[in-house]
Amino acid sequence: MTRLKKNVAARTTAGERVRIREGSATDAVALTAMRFEFRSALSDPTESRAAFGRRCLPWMRARLHRGTWRCWVAERRDGIVGHLWLAPIEKIPNPIDEPERHAYITNVFVSPDARGLGIGERLLAWAMAWCRINAVDTVFLWPTSRSRSLYARHGFRGKGPMMAASLAPAISAARPRGRSKPRSSGRDTSR
Repeated sequence: MTRLKKNVAARTTAGERVRIREGSATDAVALTAMRFEFRSALSDPTESRAAFGRRCLPWMRARLHRGTWRCWVAERRDGIVGHLWLAPIEKIPNPIDEPERHAYITNVFVSPDARGLGIGERLLAWAMAWCRINAVDTVFLWPTSRSRSLYARHGFRGKGPMMAASLAPAISAARPRGRSKPRSSGRDTSR
């Protein structure tokens, strides 16, 4: 898989220096703490911070070490202030010209003291660039009501709880004009 530049620093609108980089297993302690902060703000936790840490920390370390999940972090001088997680999902091999991968974005979080500085926008831009470089067909996620406009600015659509962005040309564009559906061949043509 093609990799993006390791990290790029830029100033936020507030003039602070924030670096976006790929997360690694060494970031798992900070990422675990932020995951607890993020999710416990949405609903009362069902386990203590310590119990959650014992469960989440090895999960994050393993996935970041193996590369089965991707993570980008936003880092200031005082530590990580935001992150985004992405799971590449293989599609079944396809005999037509169509990308054979989807991506699931989740756990997009920016610390309250760093919000409104464009950090979430930058994290999402990095993830979407990775998806384009790595021939992802469709990216999907379940946004919060507050984050829907961010994702819409990046091409995500959806009226229900899920939003998706198609990065590959639509198959329907290749259909002959005058037919609303392709003729049935009797075969399963689902992706």
